[in-house]
Amino acid sequence: MRQYLDLLEFVLKNGDQKTDRTGTGTRSVFGYQNRYDLRDGFPLVTTKKIYFDSLVRELIWFLRGATNIYDGLNPQTKIWDAWADKDGELGPVYGYQWRKWEKHGVDASGNPTVAHVDQITELINGIKSNPDSRRHIVSAWNVADIDRMALPPCHTFFQCNVNDGHLDLQLYQRSADIALGVPFNIASYALLLMILANECDLIPRHFVHTFGDAHIYDNHFDGIKEQLTRTPLPLPNVTIAKKPIFELEFEDFKLNDYQHGDFIKFPIAV
Repeated sequence: MRQYLDLLEFVLKNGDQKTDRTGTGTRSVFGYQNRYDLRDGFPLVTTKKIYFDSLVRELIWFLRGATNIYDGLNPQTKIWDAWADKDGELGPVYGYQWRKWEKHGVDASGNPTVAHVDQITELINGIKSNPDSRRHIVSAWNVADIDRMALPPCHTFFQCNVNDGHLDLQLYQRSADIALGVPFNIASYALLLMILANECDLIPRHFVHTFGDAHIYDNHFDGIKEQLTRTPLPLPNVTIAKKPIFELEFEDFKLNDYQHGDFIKFPIAV
């Protein structure tokens, strides 16, 4: 995970000081890219502890199209609690856009209609039927729905690539909290790549992480400086049960041989 530490160092040294939506203040770089080869191990940060169980639960929650924290997240993990309303609802966030993108039209009588596009199913069908296509894309950034979301998507869209029996996935992340969110995002999308490869009988290969605004919050500097003193440890590996993608459950994922440094607490900016 040297790539992740290099990103931390680059933003610390080269970032511009900016104000932000939360009022906390950030040091920010616009435009950066990392590449992780999953054949070398699962890219879970080792210089601090990352809660793998939480990211598995969140990813399954996305893939189910869920938008309420009480529909598979809380109380096992509280990562979305800060944005949910009193009933646990978040609006049409990631899972809704992935599985239920609204398609508006009219019927033969001119009456408005709403259908839903299942982007994940269409992605899988496209990978299987037309692997060389350059249109294997899933977007969470639905301009018409932004105002209905508790939090607009930070990881906005991803694209898949098939080559010689391998599957690659590139994520574009418009806004990236490097200390707190990015280690989670790396592992989550690497795991999504493995799930898709598992479904399509391909070998997961490269996860490419492309950033828009990559930033460090001002109140995260001390924790990051501590993390940069630590030496990366060998990467773990992950095994996934051979089951259809929409039948996968939490118990179907196993993290093996995860060595890590002590947990570093970074305050969340809401």
